[in-house]
Amino acid sequence: MTTSVPETDAHAGVVRRFNRSYTQRIGALDDSFLGTGMPLGTARLLFEVGADPATTRDLRARLGLDSGYLSRLLRRLEADGLVTVTEDPDDRRRRVVGLTDAGRARWDDLERRSAERARELLAPLTERQRARLAAALAEADLLVRAATVTLERVDASSPVARAAVGEYFAELDRRFPGGFDAGEQSAADAQKLGPPSGAFVVATSDGEPVACGGVQTIGDGVGEIKRMWVHADWRGAGLGSRLLRHLEGVARELGHTAVRLDTNGTLTEAVAMYRRAGYLEIERYNDNPYAERFFAKDLA
Repeated sequence: MTTSVPETDAHAGVVRRFNRSYTQRIGALDDSFLGTGMPLGTARLLFEVGADPATTRDLRARLGLDSGYLSRLLRRLEADGLVTVTEDPDDRRRRVVGLTDAGRARWDDLERRSAERARELLAPLTERQRARLAAALAEADLLVRAATVTLERVDASSPVARAAVGEYFAELDRRFPGGFDAGEQSAADAQKLGPPSGAFVVATSDGEPVACGGVQTIGDGVGEIKRMWVHADWRGAGLGSRLLRHLEGVARELGHTAVRLDTNGTLTEAVAMYRRAGYLEIERYNDNPYAERFFAKDLA
C-alpha cells in the first residue's frame, strides 16, 4: 500500500534540502566564514553595520537576534577593534553601532570575498543557467521574506504606522492623475482606526514597514477597510491577500458581519485582488472624493 506524502510536507522537504545544500556551498558551516577568521553570525553582523549603521534596536529587528546574543557578537567585534558602540546623542537610552577604520577595511574584504564566492558558484553554468538561477533566487528571496513578515496591531498614530501611511499617501500622489492630498482627513481617520471600534495593522520585515491597513466601524455590524497598502517591491508575493484576510479577521473580532472598502480606478491590481477575494462591486457609500470603485463582502 502506498501512502502519499502531504503536499506541505513535500514542499518543506524541498526547502530543507535547499537549506542543507546552500549553507554548505556558501561556507556557512565553516568556523571561518569565507576565510575571514569570523563565524557566519559575526560576519553577518559586521556586514549589516557596514551596510547601514544603526542602533542596537535596529540591528535586533533586522537580523531577528535576541539582545543577549547581539550583545555577545558586538563585544567580540569591539574587542577586535572593528566596531564602536556609543550613546545616541539624541536619545541616551539608545546605542549606535558604527565601523572603525579597521572595521571598514574588514568589511571591504568581506564584500570582496562574498563576490568571489558568488562568481565561483556561477562560473560552471551557462549564461542561460545563470539567468535562471538569478531569477529563481530572486523569487525565492521574495517569498521567504513574505513568509516571515509579521502582522501586528499598532496605534494608528505611532511612528511605524505614520511611516507606512506616509509611503501609501506618497504612492497615491504619484499614481493618481490629479495627485493626492490627505489634508485634515488624515488625522480624523487615524482616530477612527483605534480601539474600541477600530484597529490598525502594520506588516514589518527586518524592522521596516512593508504593508499596512486598518478597519473602522461605519455602521451596525459593518466595518470598512482603510489605508490598505503594500510596498511595490513586495507585490506578487501574496502579501496583499494575506493582509486582506487578516483585516477581515480583525473585522470579525470587532463584531462585524460585513466589510466595505473603496479604491481608485487607477489601482487596477487592488481591484483585481478584491474581486479574487470575493468582494462584490456596489454603489457609492461614502463621500471620499478620490474613490471611484466600491466593494463589499459578507463575513458571515
